[in-house]
Amino acid sequence: MRKVIYSVPSRLTGHRLRVLLYDDRLDCFLGSSFLMTLRRGRAPSDGKRARVVDYRHVIHALKRKPGALLNLVYRDQLFPCQAYARLFDALLAREGDKRACKIMVEVLALAHERACEAELAEAIAAALEAGELPELATLRQRFVPTLGFPEVSVTLGALSAYDELARVGLAAIDARAAA
Repeated sequence: MRKVIYSVPSRLTGHRLRVLLYDDRLDCFLGSSFLMTLRRGRAPSDGKRARVVDYRHVIHALKRKPGALLNLVYRDQLFPCQAYARLFDALLAREGDKRACKIMVEVLALAHERACEAELAEAIAAALEAGELPELATLRQRFVPTLGFPEVSVTLGALSAYDELARVGLAAIDARAAA
């Protein structure tokens, strides 16, 4: 749209979307059902196309082929914030291309699956500031999902209260019948 390429989830392949274009966002609809809001991108003045890519839309394909991350045309737009881009650069420098791509795709998948993008970025930035590469296993442990249910306690009322309610209800019915 207007020299900007946008990514959408792969489940929408083959569908025709209706898009409402605003100054700061795009609202996407499938038929009359609202699907999502995308941030609006702007094409550069040199006439080239711009890209607005959400890593959540392509992460499943990248998990199948993590090496594709290295030569993606839109790789820089793929990272949700600067901390992720800095991590990828550090991984390339220390781990080599193949391993760096695999680790980076796992980090992006972790951010998506555990819904911890901002917190993960803070952890990555802190590790990089300390001159270290964050360990993937440590990040997985730190952002493990909580699979419990909240503790719920139910206090039951005394049975005599129900007897009293029944007595009041019967008295009201008798009063209506008498009137």
